[in-house]
Amino acid sequence: MTPLSQLIAEGRLVGDHRPWPRILVDADAWRAAIGALSDARLSLVSLWGERDCAHMAVSDVESADLLVLSLECPEGRFPSVGARHAPAIRLERALFDLYGLEPDGALDRRVWLDHGRWGARQPLGANDASGASEVYRFLPAKGESLHQIPVGPVHAGIIEPGHFRFTANGETVVRLEARLGYLHRGLEARMVGQSPDRAARFAARACGDSTVGYSVAFARAVEAALGVSAPARADWLRALMAELERLANHLGDIGAICNDASFSLMHTHCGVLREQVLRACGYAFGHRLMMDAVTPGGVAVDPGPSDLQMLRDLVAAVRARFPALVALYDDTASLQDRTVGAGVLTQSLARQFAAGGYVGRASGRAFDARRALSCPPYDSLTFETPIRDSGDVNARVWIRIDEVIQSLALIEQMLDRLPAGPAWVDLPPGSGEGMAMVEGFRGDILAWVRLEGGWVARSHLRDPSWFQWPLLEACIEGNIVADFPICNKSFNCAYAGVDL
Repeated sequence: MTPLSQLIAEGRLVGDHRPWPRILVDADAWRAAIGALSDARLSLVSLWGERDCAHMAVSDVESADLLVLSLECPEGRFPSVGARHAPAIRLERALFDLYGLEPDGALDRRVWLDHGRWGARQPLGANDASGASEVYRFLPAKGESLHQIPVGPVHAGIIEPGHFRFTANGETVVRLEARLGYLHRGLEARMVGQSPDRAARFAARACGDSTVGYSVAFARAVEAALGVSAPARADWLRALMAELERLANHLGDIGAICNDASFSLMHTHCGVLREQVLRACGYAFGHRLMMDAVTPGGVAVDPGPSDLQMLRDLVAAVRARFPALVALYDDTASLQDRTVGAGVLTQSLARQFAAGGYVGRASGRAFDARRALSCPPYDSLTFETPIRDSGDVNARVWIRIDEVIQSLALIEQMLDRLPAGPAWVDLPPGSGEGMAMVEGFRGDILAWVRLEGGWVARSHLRDPSWFQWPLLEACIEGNIVADFPICNKSFNCAYAGVDL
């Protein structure tokens, strides 16, 4: 019997949760799931809550099947997941900040999202707590000749806010800890009471560089909750947009990583290609980031023949110029000196944190939601999931290079085989719960939604960066402070994605 089937046998199924089951469990079954996580038989997918209930999504390491466990918390407490499984720690801290649900036995009880600016504590909980927020204390590091270097939250550039606290011995980093939450917008609370179409606009703005990924995940979750399917043409157009989004971001990241190694030539050339992708997206889908082009029920924009021909021309242009840039990266010894062996993420940590996208795949974790979950139209397309095992900055660059090549091939296949027919269907008003996982450019994005009478009663969005930020902190230890920018950019974790 698999770990998931054992848990299902111990819980009570919620009948209107699709496509994967949700079960109501007691504290013993919840602890059994925690044990399976700590034994690496399950992977943590997400952890979220409501006023009197905690939810935990897990996946089977072997089959990638998903399950949601729900534990009622009438006294506002639940057994800590993070006490035995470190990837849950920050999710638990956020859950307490928002809902006041306290994880019993938690190793880290510091605030996460609450910076003392809300005017109340646990604003979504059963009882709003008053009083000033606690003084935030960074984790200590012991040893001789250590000093601290505070960086941020305001940075020298047009980037999002985040505070990084380095503890160093000379130039060697002994500990790095990030403090985020400055961008918290209360998106999930704002989505409550909205129609699915209106809520989809909030999901599209969860993280601007992943607007397609979030939009597709939320749309598919709504469709699952209502038991309907988008038309085939919509599935293909959604995938086309997702690959264009992946292409634009990977091209930008490759150049930016090289720029942090003072190799601005690559940055310039990759920036030109990224701009070509964004312009083509704006022409074909009405918005450079394709924001609001995906909607529950299908897509809001159906490109015509001239639009599709522009995308064909784009693929040809990138194919013509990209190989020379790859050769330039590979043949520049000074650049390789900065990327090879820097910021190594071990395979064991990548597996423990279920790291997705290029972060996980550069450290040997092969998970790809497009393949593992057989999402249409990927189940009928030919592509490979590139894998590296060195786990350094160089490996994360090469994963992006390989994925650019794969995305170009996928875009060509989609343009050649794009089915005719409608691209959108009306959604019936109804009730139910749905969940979806899609492969964004950073990794797997999760969306969960509960509809009541056609309106959003609760939703949850989970960015892959929740599990990648702690890994960045781990892999920078032992590197010099000057290598942090290049290591940081090779991860390119989202600030907004964890500050929802």
